Amino acid sequence: MALHQVRGREDDAVSDIYSTPLSGAALPKYRVPDDASDPRVVFALIRDELALDGNSAQNLATFCSTWSEDEVHRLMDLCMDKNMIDKDEYPQTAEIESRCVHLLADLWNSPDGHGTVGCSTTGSSEAAMLGGLALKWRWRERRRAEGKPTDRPNLVCGPVQVCWEKFARYFDVELRQVPLEPGATGMQPHQLRDYVDENTIGVIAILGVTYTCDYEPIAEIAAELDAIQAEHGWDIPVHVDGASGGFVAPFLQPDLEWDFRIERVASINASGHKYGLAPLGVGWVVWRNADLLPEDLVFRVSYLGGDMPTFALNFSRPGGEIVAQYYLLLRLGREGYRRIHQSCADTARDLADRLAAMGPFTILYDGTGGLPAVSYTLTDPDSAGFTLYALSDELRMRGWQVPSYPLPPSRDDTVIQRVLVRHGISRDKIELLAADLEEAVQRLTSGTAREESRSSFHH
Repeated sequence: MALHQVRGREDDAVSDIYSTPLSGAALPKYRVPDDASDPRVVFALIRDELALDGNSAQNLATFCSTWSEDEVHRLMDLCMDKNMIDKDEYPQTAEIESRCVHLLADLWNSPDGHGTVGCSTTGSSEAAMLGGLALKWRWRERRRAEGKPTDRPNLVCGPVQVCWEKFARYFDVELRQVPLEPGATGMQPHQLRDYVDENTIGVIAILGVTYTCDYEPIAEIAAELDAIQAEHGWDIPVHVDGASGGFVAPFLQPDLEWDFRIERVASINASGHKYGLAPLGVGWVVWRNADLLPEDLVFRVSYLGGDMPTFALNFSRPGGEIVAQYYLLLRLGREGYRRIHQSCADTARDLADRLAAMGPFTILYDGTGGLPAVSYTLTDPDSAGFTLYALSDELRMRGWQVPSYPLPPSRDDTVIQRVLVRHGISRDKIELLAADLEEAVQRLTSGTAREESRSSFHH
């Protein structure tokens, strides 16, 4: 008879994930455990906790990518050990970053696509702040050359994302936020005259308003600033916050002039991990030409054996998101991006039609001419019989995350909902959402709570 050796130690092999010492108590929260644990057990228990997060495939609030091809996952694995800030040790990652900058400069119609400058960032918020810093430095240099004071810089914008409020607070700039006019969802060009002056470092124009997902009229804003310069002599640049639209407009609205075709546009930021389709953690900022990035903002440091120019608020970070962005630009090309975003826009318009037919909603933006999204409000909030906040709660019971929020001042008495249609949000999924929306509206308007409509268990 063959002899078989039986292991003497119970912890040499995991017989069951949920019968180990680590799984027999709540996971540590305030003190690092004394002993090591089997990696399979730790992985399984953390995976269990992550299951309590919302399902990203049903998160219709986020602009960020929630779906990627297997090849993107594989490239990210290959780049886990690459610190993109170290150009000397990882020169090919640095080269790929440079290629992305020039590809985007060309996509955004830079007059000097080969010679312009830009960089990757952790996202569009950091990219926006770098663009804002360049605006402030150039304004300050010009004021000093003219012998004028530099202590009261201001920045003019419409309903911007909170990163611009952070920029203003962190870098001592007065933020002049133009209130919304009745019926408007973004800053209107004629409003600029009441807000800009000789201390204005720039105007932020939004290609994809966070609240409603349509575009501000960037060409008209620039034209108004041309007229203001002719009248007052104030040469005020435009920075385009294309956090979302920078990767949509070139493919869905190629004839729309919003980018470096407009001479007054000095810089553009965009989020690679939104409609750029890259995984989370990458943004981009590109200047019209190299002269628009003040040399004083660029640090040249000797680091790990090389001379490294850098302009960033962060330092060490992984290179995988940059490599993934390059993969996507090569993999999809202009036509691939166009097909994906067009499919999303078509799906958004179908949802807008379904919502309009339900009765209680007024569509603010139907997915035409801006981002692939829908925003809407209650036509008559006082007689609807429910609030949009209650509707969000009802949808959450089915797993859908659909945000409700007020518009910015001075339209903050209007509460809206917004649905973003991203890559990976299929037509079938939106049909299921529409059906759940209709059922939730019927339940809310009839005054029948979900609990009251249940009879008993059926199993």
